[in-house]
Amino acid sequence: MTDRALNVWVVDDDQSVRWVLEKALRQANMEARSFERAEHLLEAIAHTEPDVLITDVRMPGMSGITLLERLRTTCPSLPIIVITAHSDLENAVAAYKGGAFEYLPKPFDIDEAIELVRKAARQNGHAEQDAGDAGGDIPSLIGQAPAMQEVFRSIGRLAGSSMTVLITGESGTGKELIARALHEHSPRANKPFIALNTSAIAADLLESELFGHEKGSFTGADARRIGRFEQADGGTLFLDEIGDMSPALQTRLLRVLAESEFYRVGGQTPIRVDVRVIAATNQDLARAVKESRFREDLYHRLNVIRIDSPPLRQRRADIPLLFNHYLAEAAKELGAAPKSIDAGALEMLQGYDWPGNVRQLVNATRRLTVTAPGAVITTEDIPTDLGGSASSYRAAQDWTQGLASWAEQQLKTASGPLLETALPEFEKTLIRIAMSQTGGHRQEAAKLLGWGRNTLTRKMKSLHLD
Repeated sequence: MTDRALNVWVVDDDQSVRWVLEKALRQANMEARSFERAEHLLEAIAHTEPDVLITDVRMPGMSGITLLERLRTTCPSLPIIVITAHSDLENAVAAYKGGAFEYLPKPFDIDEAIELVRKAARQNGHAEQDAGDAGGDIPSLIGQAPAMQEVFRSIGRLAGSSMTVLITGESGTGKELIARALHEHSPRANKPFIALNTSAIAADLLESELFGHEKGSFTGADARRIGRFEQADGGTLFLDEIGDMSPALQTRLLRVLAESEFYRVGGQTPIRVDVRVIAATNQDLARAVKESRFREDLYHRLNVIRIDSPPLRQRRADIPLLFNHYLAEAAKELGAAPKSIDAGALEMLQGYDWPGNVRQLVNATRRLTVTAPGAVITTEDIPTDLGGSASSYRAAQDWTQGLASWAEQQLKTASGPLLETALPEFEKTLIRIAMSQTGGHRQEAAKLLGWGRNTLTRKMKSLHLD
């Protein structure tokens, strides 16, 4: 870039968003110009082109996605940052497929947005991606939490690709849903998606399951069998729990990934396939490699792109959204009247750690659809094994009583000003919880606390929490 100030344009129908961004951009020594509608921006861009464009998605008249498609033809090198309050998977994928440089869900941190503008300007000339309909309908892969937004971004970035992907995460976090979304938003979307849980099949049968077998190749092989790789030809093969695969099968899988060729069990003729492999595991494969339980060369073949599927305890803000969605699904599945859930019960469920993650939540919605006596699920309906009644929720509600008892005891001992003792410990506790919830991301933790990132950093330093 030259030494001149960056010229950044903003299109958003929300006047307050335009005002905030204009002010922040100018404070960062950038030239800013804003538009209320995409049509107005197109008129202006016919005469001059900015260095970076920031656009909303949902606006009166032309949408941000349609604007992306228009500009992809007329201004192919223009970096475009998409911002939206409707931060779901479909918008993320559509934005990236339309050629967006980055996708930023509202509410966003203004410092992050400014840094993103600088990054976009530095990398002007990013690769184009194929435009087109986002396609697919994956209603179960939902979430607004920052951890899920990162998953959506990853899927969006890979929308035009058939790269091998490794999905990591605890059991029940929805790794297969991510794999299906990757397939549905890929060039292979119209081809087969074949899923196989490698740990659910006996080791001596898994080879035949993957590669097929010829008639008479072993006892019981009464006919030729087509394996999962052949079934997935042209499409995607999802291999779940890949860390449990035997060393011998790891070697065969490595060859298929390297050469796109294999032999059926008992076969003499090589079979060539074009298959995208997406693998998933709840294990630490890097540690398995060090302990010689997993081939290092296979690990690197699988770990081309990695997506981490977050546990539910790191996306508690999504629990109301998920619970209401799966309550409706449970009612359809069970042929029962749909139930709703009140705010107190939702708060109780948000305080629970969900060791079984989303899978456990889905089962909980089925259970409560059957067991809750009324049309509205209340705190009395939540069983103790889900954090109900006499559990940690009640203790959490009574925390002020514990604080009052502590304060009374402190005053009796005349140990000094109460706030000087209590406030640092109070802040330490909340900071630790917020950092745990966000997986150590300070910017996200600061939002949970209602602070700015700089305030959180300063507090952590003063409280010796670095």
